[in-house]
Amino acid sequence: MAEYRLDSVRDTVTHVFSRELPAVLTVDPGDTVVVHSLDSSGHLKRQRTPGEATPRMFEGLRGHCLAGPIAVRGAEPGMALAVRLESLRPDDWGFTAAASADTPLNRRLGLADADPAWLLWELDADAGTGTDQYGHTVSLAPFLGVIGMPPAEPGEHSTTPPRAPGGGNIDCRELVAGSTLFLPVTVPEALLCVGDGHAAQGDGEVSGTAIECGMTSRLTLDLETAPPVPTAHAVTPAGRITFGFDQDLNEASAVALDAMLTWMMSLFGLDRATALALASSTVDLRVTQVANQVWGVHAVLPAGAVR
Repeated sequence: MAEYRLDSVRDTVTHVFSRELPAVLTVDPGDTVVVHSLDSSGHLKRQRTPGEATPRMFEGLRGHCLAGPIAVRGAEPGMALAVRLESLRPDDWGFTAAASADTPLNRRLGLADADPAWLLWELDADAGTGTDQYGHTVSLAPFLGVIGMPPAEPGEHSTTPPRAPGGGNIDCRELVAGSTLFLPVTVPEALLCVGDGHAAQGDGEVSGTAIECGMTSRLTLDLETAPPVPTAHAVTPAGRITFGFDQDLNEASAVALDAMLTWMMSLFGLDRATALALASSTVDLRVTQVANQVWGVHAVLPAGAVR
């Protein structure tokens, strides 16, 4: 199997999803790509003070600054693209912003008219820590916020909301190194785009940003012709995960749980009602993110929960 390198330069990045974008790299199933992605805002130089305006890849950024698209030979709708996250290394700085937009949550928290707050982080990937300008230190657990393919419909599409087919801006903190994310293929050759590195994030991504950073990711791409679940799902160090995305939190929760029941029926040879009974003792429902126009919920069947 071959290994490739993809750096984020003007000809290898996008800030929209579109099936009409030409691939910047084409690989075979089983190949590995080492990708360096810029932070979600596409900063070309690091901030020296919190919130400092520095040059960016795109003027008038419409979405996340993503590397790609990467074409995978043989990928077709009906398959799942398996993205194995071999390693994830954040760059040496990152930022977090809060109260930077007028959102329903910020209005509810009394922050709609507040001045934005910025944290500027020094990141030590070897030590696994990040320290902000106030001296707060947190443990790092790096992951990519966006791993996704364009919708099947033509035209340009926002990178902000995650989508049941193709994934995208999932923002799930469990997708750390050692995870494999399975995404339903939406278009021929997949046209995968990745980026939006997060050095650390809590469930919810409650301010709308995590520790946003550039990231070097080693990804192995493969195809699954008979996925056990028809929607996005993952196998992670924490366990098996299914996802739900919807403007209604109840529906997002039901979608994630529905997919998990389908998986458990296959894994354990259960009928649906019995799978639900077993899930009630073992499966966690977590709010993935509240920041991306639709609610994200993930259902987690912890590793070793059922023996």
